[in-house]
Amino acid sequence: MTVTLTAPAPSPAPAADHKSDFAKFWFGETVSKIGTGVSTVALPLAAITTLHASTFQIGLLTAAGWLPWLLIGLPAGAWVDRMARRPLMITCNLVSFALLVSVPVSAWLGWLGFTQLLVTALLLGTAAVFFQTAYQVYLPSLLPPAELPAGNAKMHGSEAFAQVAGPGLAGGITQVLGILTGLLVNAATFLVSTVCLLRIRAREVVAPVPRDSSLTRDIREGLRFVVRDPYLRVFSAFGAAFNLAFIAYQAVLVVFLVREVGVDSARVGVLLMGMSAGAVLGAWAATRISRRFGSAHGLLLAVFGTAPFAVLIPLTAPGWRLILPVIGGAMVGAGTAVSNVIRGSFRQLYTPRPLLGRVSVSMMFLNFGTIPLGGIIGGALGQWIGVRPTVWIMAVTVACSPLFLLIGPLKRSRDLPAA
Repeated sequence: MTVTLTAPAPSPAPAADHKSDFAKFWFGETVSKIGTGVSTVALPLAAITTLHASTFQIGLLTAAGWLPWLLIGLPAGAWVDRMARRPLMITCNLVSFALLVSVPVSAWLGWLGFTQLLVTALLLGTAAVFFQTAYQVYLPSLLPPAELPAGNAKMHGSEAFAQVAGPGLAGGITQVLGILTGLLVNAATFLVSTVCLLRIRAREVVAPVPRDSSLTRDIREGLRFVVRDPYLRVFSAFGAAFNLAFIAYQAVLVVFLVREVGVDSARVGVLLMGMSAGAVLGAWAATRISRRFGSAHGLLLAVFGTAPFAVLIPLTAPGWRLILPVIGGAMVGAGTAVSNVIRGSFRQLYTPRPLLGRVSVSMMFLNFGTIPLGGIIGGALGQWIGVRPTVWIMAVTVACSPLFLLIGPLKRSRDLPAA
């Protein structure tokens, strides 16, 4: 049995002010991602300093944020294909706002425990599943196809900037105002994102659901399309392996810097900010690399040229060697940003529009489904064999993960197909 690939159905012509709508969406997501960058530092720091959490508990906290992709990712894609995306994203923002506010309030009342942090991370992850899936489908309705790669580059660029600014802000906020205040900053950013979504004028067109449609069949269709397609299948395998190893060392990175290297809270934020800086450059350069070398060859060049720098991270030590994780993280981030821009634009243009939500979430299910496993593995190995050996094992795995991209037709073509 074969799957026939057809070109995406033409989307409705964007309104004359589609650039204004995209700018609002872009600004709202940039602010929201900065807040998320703050919480990625503030949440584990709160667990370490306020609750004296163990290395394994920090790994569990990381895993909880990504576990919903494994539990509800596939049905979420089918649901998103059936509903209006903007109201869904607004709801996810408001739920995330309430969850983040609850943590500092509970701490100030003396009620905060590790269980609440774990549940908060799990529910934030659930909201993120629906928001990210809706975002992948909603963005093509704001831009004409010719502008979609540039739009993706801008979105990934702002996400990369947020990864730089967020940890830096977290370090400053935790030093001046306290760790839990950082979570309030993140909560406020979800309100900014909500206001921006409410100000978008473009009317979204949702395709009617066929009468004979069923949730199980819809999920199976999306997975089948990904598994049988030679490009999407390879991208999913690469993403799964990379994310498992990357999150495994990220889960213990704050513990590694604080307890193993002896870095204080303020400098943790600065180091993480430096490690994320390369992603800004990667997102900016992605479309240029794609034009210069071709989308397929440019993708291979980016990931094979940067992933090996991950092995610099476990060499971190006090003194001048504090620069090593910055170099290693920045290079890995740059390659990842180029990869994300090229693969994201390819998926949005290549996949038939009625299947886009299911295909996007099927790939994210396969990619992100390994992340909670990575968080648990990182925390468990850090507790068992030590934090630095764990970072070594996972850094080497990150360096080797691009080998998956050599499977299939990717290496034989200069450019990825458009349909």
